Amino acid sequence: MHINNEDQAREAIALWRTDPARAQLKNLRLAQESLELSQMYYEQKDNEQGQARAAACLRIIGSRLAEIENE
Repeated sequence: MHINNEDQAREAIALWRTDPARAQLKNLRLAQESLELSQMYYEQKDNEQGQARAAACLRIIGSRLAEIENE
């Protein structure tokens, strides 16, 4: 699932919640990597809105990662 905005990040997390923790971690890390690449792309293009969107999604994904890792 490609995540382009905060709503999609929340939807992806909601879908993945039914998966085992290891599968969730894998999906979250893949999403995180993809978002980091998107953020770098937006930085190169001087697209501040894109950077902000990617950063917001990364915070959401990071928060869920932390929740799972602390369980």
